[in-house]
Amino acid sequence: MIVIRVASRSLVAGVAGAVAGCVREHRRAEVQAIGAAAINQAIKAITLARQYLIEEGTNLVMIPSFVDVQIHGMTRTAVRISVVPAEDVHSIPVTVQQIS
Repeated sequence: MIVIRVASRSLVAGVAGAVAGCVREHRRAEVQAIGAAAINQAIKAITLARQYLIEEGTNLVMIPSFVDVQIHGMTRTAVRISVVPAEDVHSIPVTVQQIS
């Protein structure tokens, strides 16, 4: 599984193209961000990717979750957003992680 990592300085159009490409090729994209600014860029990119794909007849659904990631030996909580075509939404397993 390819995880598209988004930073606060990521270009929305570039991330949107990557998301749309993953959905076209794999019927799923995983987008991950840490921090409010990065999450904002990720949401904007997924929204733009949805606009790209809706023109092709594919609507997208976002399923957010929390994941723990290791960065420089420290555990951080990231937001991971699964992006799938609306007709595939029932194939995504539901996982719940409590954050402390």
